Amino acid sequence: MLKEIEERRSIRKYIDKPVEEEKIMEIIESGRLAPSGSNTQPWHFIIVREEENRKKIIEASHKQKWMLTAPVIIVCVSDIRSRLDENLEISLNEDSPEIELKQIIRDTAMATENMVLQAKNLGLDTCYVAWFTQEEIRPVLNIPEDKYVLSVLTLGYSDEKPNMRPRKSLKDIIHMEKW
Repeated sequence: MLKEIEERRSIRKYIDKPVEEEKIMEIIESGRLAPSGSNTQPWHFIIVREEENRKKIIEASHKQKWMLTAPVIIVCVSDIRSRLDENLEISLNEDSPEIELKQIIRDTAMATENMVLQAKNLGLDTCYVAWFTQEEIRPVLNIPEDKYVLSVLTLGYSDEKPNMRPRKSLKDIIHMEKW
């Protein structure tokens, strides 16, 4: 798996080639199998292929036109209902104080990273996009206000080969026993 981690890049240019359904499902399965706190599994994934829907997502994502080159977009959504009472009225946004929001973000991020790495393993590439607000992105796909859109993953076959970006050395990030 270290090979896929080392080779993964944020791709912003894709070739015009459809992504096979079985590969998409395998990527989603890798997300489904992710760990989550108390096994709450708060994630939902919206697979978007139709050009009009992708354009609306792009519009909500600060008009990042490059995203349209990706034939598939997967919208990764966190469901706070996995941790809160169904009857509690709640609307989530970037400033919501609920501790459960932090928990579902953490868990859905782990599922999303599984998907990014599985895509790479299958010869596909992704870019993790999170430049949007809840109020802009949710209406595009009829996502309820009590759900939190964590990220938008572009998915496809890369048409670029960016170099690896600099990484901190191990000695700069490892602490033994204490800070």
